[in-house]
Amino acid sequence: MAKIIDQNRNIHPDQNSAPQGSSVSSVTVPAPGVFAPGAPADQDGTLPSPVEGLDTGSGSNSDLPAHHPHHAHLAHIVCLTERARGYVEAASSANTRKAYASDWKHFSAWCRRSGLAALPANPQTVGLYITACATNGAIVGDNAPASGSSGRDIKPNSVATIERRLSSLSWNFLQRGQTLDRKDRHIATVMAGIRNTHARPPVQKEAVMAEDIIAMLETIDRSSLRGLRDRAMLLIGYAGGLRRSEIVGLDLKPEQTEDGRGWIEIFDKGMLVTLRGKTGWREVEIGRGSSHATCPVVAVQTWIRFAKIAHGPLFRRVTGRGKEAGADRLNDKQIARLVKRTVEAAGIRGDLGEVERVLKFSGHSLRAGLASSAEVDERYVQKQLGHASAEMTRRYQRRRDRFRVNLSKAAGL
Repeated sequence: MAKIIDQNRNIHPDQNSAPQGSSVSSVTVPAPGVFAPGAPADQDGTLPSPVEGLDTGSGSNSDLPAHHPHHAHLAHIVCLTERARGYVEAASSANTRKAYASDWKHFSAWCRRSGLAALPANPQTVGLYITACATNGAIVGDNAPASGSSGRDIKPNSVATIERRLSSLSWNFLQRGQTLDRKDRHIATVMAGIRNTHARPPVQKEAVMAEDIIAMLETIDRSSLRGLRDRAMLLIGYAGGLRRSEIVGLDLKPEQTEDGRGWIEIFDKGMLVTLRGKTGWREVEIGRGSSHATCPVVAVQTWIRFAKIAHGPLFRRVTGRGKEAGADRLNDKQIARLVKRTVEAAGIRGDLGEVERVLKFSGHSLRAGLASSAEVDERYVQKQLGHASAEMTRRYQRRRDRFRVNLSKAAGL
């Protein structure tokens, strides 16, 4: 890997340039959100418009009549590229795209500070980068240690964060018309060493149990529109074992919004939630509760009635001094804030300090709570959570009886 120092002396310092000798044909329309060879690689991770580089023909078009076929052809191409761009954005969530852009910006800034080239894709450069991430040497921007400082007070990235950055780089290089070989020894061997040296068990969020949810509901004002919405979100998230993005992504009915991730249907015995996930569609059945005060179906119906929602997103911002529901869909971060706020107000895990308690709970606590509280066959919990394996479901069961099957006694000990 030491060869990289000599190699990069001959590389142009401009990080925004593509490999030397590459060019864009004047008649090429880059794929939506994808860099054509030779297209600039923005430091902030922003991909160019899909119509950049489109050749509208030689000479000026102003002399052509409005009905000329060239105008119709160009308008058709622009329309198709914009539609394709929308499909590219729909291929991944906004949070995923934001993370990819942030990781590319981090990598580009590290390359600039280290005197290395971000492009073309070089496994040796990436190997040095992930090494720096694991040893707190990839600090960039305002968090970079001052000159002469060792930077030992800066926390290195976790193994999970480094793996995410590596996946982000692979995606970003691909969008720029290049391929990063993650099996290259400069990456694979270094990454294996990082895992062996720094791997730790995953830090899991605390689960909120049934009694916790009831206590959290008591801290919410039932007389306000915002309170009715928050109660409905907590109950449907807990009873359905939903992710926070799935909660706020729900619509009232199917095919009502382009950014919706599912919809609800209310029946006499419960509510059916249809969700679109990475692997396809799945259905989540939410039965009615034992009382109106804790019934998720009643809570959702009450919110819909008082918010006067007839079309579009199910959970929205409350405007007009808390007296009416707006048109905008809630951000998924609102779910995490709601859980943290109500957990603190209910005094759950009062043995912990305020800061530690905030870190222990999140929107995922609802999902883990259902897996830990529901005393039913494990396969039903697995289906409700949409897990592909029972092992993944067991990771969510915080308080399960781990020693129900005692192999020591079964073996005669």
